[in-house]
Amino acid sequence: MAATDWRKKCQLEWSLDEKDAPMPDTVDWKAVYGKKPFGRNLLKNPAPDGLSHNTLPPEHELAGMFGAEPPRLEPEGDFTGWKTSTETLPYDTSGIPAGAVICQLPRFSWFSLEQKVDLKGEGLWDELLDQFQPDIAIQDWYEESQLHKFIYQLQVRLLGADGETVIQEHCVNPEEDTSTFSHTWKEVSHVFSSYGPGVRYVHFLHRLKNMNMIDFQATRFTDSAVIIRATRPAPH
Repeated sequence: MAATDWRKKCQLEWSLDEKDAPMPDTVDWKAVYGKKPFGRNLLKNPAPDGLSHNTLPPEHELAGMFGAEPPRLEPEGDFTGWKTSTETLPYDTSGIPAGAVICQLPRFSWFSLEQKVDLKGEGLWDELLDQFQPDIAIQDWYEESQLHKFIYQLQVRLLGADGETVIQEHCVNPEEDTSTFSHTWKEVSHVFSSYGPGVRYVHFLHRLKNMNMIDFQATRFTDSAVIIRATRPAPH
């Protein structure tokens, strides 16, 4: 198949109007078509625990006797594709009366997971990113919990060609209502649009809170996603 045929195939597959979405001859359209950059999740291993937001989170296992198991510092799971790190937080002694005898306090920590998506490596091209600026949709699901009033944080940044310059950013730091509990998944989503030229990477980072006391409890997540849509907002 000729190069022009592959370009036409891409144009028809994703309903791209060449007047708005430039499709230059310098692009390898056969390779672009094979990568299918639109409509698929560009994050690797989006559900390390093998869970789905379409089913309720499994119940946490009951703790055994104190000291019966080795202490844990990180959640269990296959985190292939993610760069992970743990930040142990200082003990919170606020509200404890002076002179009170403390047997044990909960120890909280943040478990961070991040990925950097190379948009050109996933099949997008310079002219499309700079001129058409397709919508970049972000989605994540985390487990409702009474562990703490702050158990989840999300930071997504659109980066330039150097992989460092921030062109646009979206952050989420919700406060949980610990007075109610329905044991379900909570959705976090955002769509980047009209973000300007120069975007080449998406850096996705979320942090989930863990607690270590008699047992180890971790906030779970699933179905994280970065999806490029072959659309952009209509002009006002």
